[in-house]
Amino acid sequence: MRKPTALVLAAALLVGAPAVTGCSLIGNFLPGGNPVGGVIPGAGVPGDFPKDDVPLIDGEVVLGLAVPGDSGEKAWNVTIKVSGADAFDTIKDELTGAGFEYQELGSSGDGASGGFTKDPYTVIVVVTQADGDWTANYTVTNATDG
Repeated sequence: MRKPTALVLAAALLVGAPAVTGCSLIGNFLPGGNPVGGVIPGAGVPGDFPKDDVPLIDGEVVLGLAVPGDSGEKAWNVTIKVSGADAFDTIKDELTGAGFEYQELGSSGDGASGGFTKDPYTVIVVVTQADGDWTANYTVTNATDG
């Protein structure tokens, strides 16, 4: 398995699994919690997120974090409130318009997910509804030769 793919899957499982199960890892990152590697999420896009290369849909950012890797790679996770499942089509158009190649991962009335690649980035996007709110979750990885 390519290193970027493995990193994306690990990051998606780290952040996505709690959203699906209704559990939250956020408490582990808050004061008094147990931060992993000094990563502290915030309610904004991380300052070093590659905004010029990876477009994000407009909306309220409810979570953003950056995770450095051991070999120079990096992962970011950003969750944004969206209007509904149709937001995935907008996200897909934005990313493919920026030169990303699309691979469908799944869709239903409850949301959609897809993978996008453009060297050096891999992006996994999941649009889903939880507790009445729709969100788009972006997991972005950057693989370097470091």
